[in-house]
Amino acid sequence: MENNRNFLITIALSIGILTLWQVFYMNPRMEQQRQAAEIAAQRVEAQTKAATSTGEGAAIPGSALPTPLGGVPGSAAGVPGTDGVPAASREATLAQTGRVSIDTPRLAGSINLTGARIDDVRLKDYRLTVDKDSPNIELLNPAGLPNGQYAEIGFVGNEQTGTVPGPATVWTAQGNGKLTDSAPVTLTFTNEKGLTFNRTIAVDQDYMFTITDTVTNAGAAPVSLMNYGRVTRFDKPEHASTYVLHEGLIGVTGEEGLEEIKYTKIEEDKEIKPGKSKDGWLGITDKYWAVALAPTGREFQPRYAYFADGRPRYQSDYLSDAFTVSPGQPTTLETRVFAGAKEVGKIQTYETELNIRQFDLMIDWGWFYFITKPMFWLIDTLYRFLGNFGLAILATTVVVKAVFFPLANKSYASMANMKKVQPAMLEIREKYADDKMKQQQAMMELYKQEKINPLAGCWPILIQIPVFFALYKVLYVTIEMRHAPFFGWIHDLAAPDPTSLFNLFGLLPFTPPAFLPHLGVWAVIMGITMFLQMRMNPTPPDPTQAMIFNWMPLVFTFMMGSFPAGLVIYWAWNNSLSILQQGVIMKRQGAKIELWDNLIGLFKKKPTPAE
Repeated sequence: MENNRNFLITIALSIGILTLWQVFYMNPRMEQQRQAAEIAAQRVEAQTKAATSTGEGAAIPGSALPTPLGGVPGSAAGVPGTDGVPAASREATLAQTGRVSIDTPRLAGSINLTGARIDDVRLKDYRLTVDKDSPNIELLNPAGLPNGQYAEIGFVGNEQTGTVPGPATVWTAQGNGKLTDSAPVTLTFTNEKGLTFNRTIAVDQDYMFTITDTVTNAGAAPVSLMNYGRVTRFDKPEHASTYVLHEGLIGVTGEEGLEEIKYTKIEEDKEIKPGKSKDGWLGITDKYWAVALAPTGREFQPRYAYFADGRPRYQSDYLSDAFTVSPGQPTTLETRVFAGAKEVGKIQTYETELNIRQFDLMIDWGWFYFITKPMFWLIDTLYRFLGNFGLAILATTVVVKAVFFPLANKSYASMANMKKVQPAMLEIREKYADDKMKQQQAMMELYKQEKINPLAGCWPILIQIPVFFALYKVLYVTIEMRHAPFFGWIHDLAAPDPTSLFNLFGLLPFTPPAFLPHLGVWAVIMGITMFLQMRMNPTPPDPTQAMIFNWMPLVFTFMMGSFPAGLVIYWAWNNSLSILQQGVIMKRQGAKIELWDNLIGLFKKKPTPAE
């Protein structure tokens, strides 16, 4: 029958889409989660070995004093572990240079007086795991460490300017040498030509640094300078830039707008230079964290680069056009440096209040942002009322159901009517068994008379797919969902259900091997609700259709087992609501609800052919 054919097409499309989703999105994610602990252990081991090593680190050639035509430094000169100086542990590395401490409500760390680098930032509100005693996230680290990453602002001079602040410049800190959200710090440097650089570094209560440089010329002639900024990183995530998320070099500059450059791409191209820009930002992003520069008030040349000489490193940087500093007339430049968590509300606030163009694109909403962003807004708004993201997801499901209620109503009503006219449909099939054309015409006439849409049964599933994908994207990319608990054993809605069917959900004292499929409690609940929903309809008479009808809930159960727990909870709750809704509508339409008969039929003895 036509409706059965449409049913099969819908099921095939749904399974196909979810299979592709599993292969291209979920498998890399699961692999990343399995290796996270191993990666952390390797980093600790590397730091420990470096602390006791007597060998030399990899050298990074390059000048700390580029010429005006040279460009942004690619050097990490003078940094342990990069130019022949043995690397050390994090604490030992930090102790090797003079520093200004950072202490704000959300950040801790220090600024390196050598190069005035922001290379030690820890996030007070975020930890590596859901364990409350796990270490805080270390976002920025000195270049001498395996996971080195820093932000640096400097200048490019010439023979007339003399030595200007760069990677090896040692600044002098004024005052008590402590940066807080209410107390900026001032650094100074005076060169042999009479140029004085005063740098004021301020930070707000969240993640935005404001660096204000004032250059004073005590000489007799004007001098020309260029300003640069760079975010440099020495390592990369083990599984960066899955199909659902970009991790790597990123920026919004010039007419090109958003640039998302994968690590593999920049390794091939070595250097990418968009057109010049008067505004915007650029940096390096992770899934939940980012470091970005936003120069203000001057035209600059952005660049994304990979340096393979010595120790490999990735860099997003800019070089401003030359500006003149006249004698006795100070020149002031301002640069903003973001280093923190990609919290949706905070990123949007920075975009509007600080006028940073399209700063919200730092969060990878994807091509279907027009669905994903409203989905996040709805969940986040409900969370503020309910206090739990799991409850917010359940409430979101109810809201989505309410929005699509008229369409679902028509769909279920049409399905109920379809069941009522099944005897007439069987009669038509038998009458025109040898004439498919007349059979089809008679069917269409019957649909028209009874006001039945044979495609109506597809809509509940088709509507669910974009909502499903949008919710998955929200759970995957937004930090608000990271480590968000539900109830019971679910401590992270963005991670798979930690329980496993193969150890009876924790009753047996062993950890199932990795080759077994992941199947938690909520996946089983989802499978049961899907099974019950499908049993609301009569079992198809065709054996092939009946087989798909019977096995599809089991297939979806195993496929959904490795998805984020929040998504599985959503699907189970959505199925439950659909069962209630379909039951009410079928009862109103006078159609028989097949659920109980189908369940009882599973346990009845099947008649043998002789009987």
